[in-house]
Amino acid sequence: MAFDWLTGNNLPQFWKNYISLFDSDNSNHHKRYVIFYMEKTGLDPKEDVILSIGAIGVTANAIEVGDFFEIFLIQEQFDTQSPALDKYVKETGTEKVVEAEAMIQFLNFAKDAILVGHNINLDIEMINQALKRLDLGRLKNPIMDTNALYLRWKELADTTQATLDELSDALKIKKSDRHTASGNAYVTALIFLKLKTKLGI
Repeated sequence: MAFDWLTGNNLPQFWKNYISLFDSDNSNHHKRYVIFYMEKTGLDPKEDVILSIGAIGVTANAIEVGDFFEIFLIQEQFDTQSPALDKYVKETGTEKVVEAEAMIQFLNFAKDAILVGHNINLDIEMINQALKRLDLGRLKNPIMDTNALYLRWKELADTTQATLDELSDALKIKKSDRHTASGNAYVTALIFLKLKTKLGI
């Protein structure tokens, strides 16, 4: 796929469509949350890259059937020390796309939803770095972190870092689906819905 805007001054249409979603007051419509999880080569947003993204839409306190997103990125610089790499390499039958196409598809899916993830700041920064490589701006979506919600529920110190497994155990959620980005997104969505109810959000 050609990305002509990278050689010119015009912003791509998908980016114009995305930022326009935040120009108007949409406070009256039903809130949509997009719970997502990313497999990455590491934890450095400037040096590491995204391997895959799984995301699920939540509206009116329920997972929306069919509101689902999964994408795998072409990875040319393999880090043999990456814990996510083995799972990624095994996805041999899955079509992979370049980073630019992945960002287009993810933003088209997310739209103006509230983005939800576990320890989400790193994932947001990974996406922002990918957008920066495309000469675009930063994400505009509001964000929520399941770790922060869990600490609020348990009245724990803000510096506490709970794992997704710990949250699953505390909320009695099965962890059997935790083997892909989409599986982890689904588990995170279940965690989010339980915490949302417990906190009255």
